[in-house]
Amino acid sequence: MTTFALVHGGGGSAFDWHLLEAELHGRGHDTVAVDLPMSDPQAGLWDYADAVVQAVGERQDLVVVAHSWGGFVGPLVCARTEAAALVLVTAMIPSPGETPDDWWERSGRPSSGIDDDYELYLHDVPHELAERVLAHDEALNANMSMDRAGREPWPLDAWPDVPTRYLLCRDDRCFTPDFVRRHVKERLGIVPDEMPGSHMVMLSRPGELADYLVRVLPR
Repeated sequence: MTTFALVHGGGGSAFDWHLLEAELHGRGHDTVAVDLPMSDPQAGLWDYADAVVQAVGERQDLVVVAHSWGGFVGPLVCARTEAAALVLVTAMIPSPGETPDDWWERSGRPSSGIDDDYELYLHDVPHELAERVLAHDEALNANMSMDRAGREPWPLDAWPDVPTRYLLCRDDRCFTPDFVRRHVKERLGIVPDEMPGSHMVMLSRPGELADYLVRVLPR
């Protein structure tokens, strides 16, 4: 049995993963999803990572799955644990010393020109589910203050020594496929895996995402 540590993106929550968790449990695996301390203005990147590490506890056979802004956190979790693998799901890829706030310009990520959250992140998620997730995350993050974490240089000198996969979502309007292919090649030197789905693929295609995660487990 593998334990999947699920790291949500900026402005998200552990609730974003609930459909994927059910799918992974049904396949005989364990999951850990926590709310990152985004309402604490004094919380830095290591504090975010340590919230995940503490929730994981003594669980073994750990795979870290990081989504979107969580790409800055997932590798730090791996540096604090004996993770067997890291999977980045349509995620930001940090460079040593780069801040999350600076990533947007430094990575060359093009502006989407889309202001509506549903159209940008959840356009293939059923409306009722999308509204429920958005309402939950907005209420949870009403006092969100990521000032320190957003301005803090990514603290690792190099990528952690852990097998890393990247999943590109071909219908993502936030991190578009052409941008992601280039970003992954430049930052990790690998070719991303691909599947259909929006930026919030864990909500639109949880079964397919679970199948992918199980399929790419280290053997």
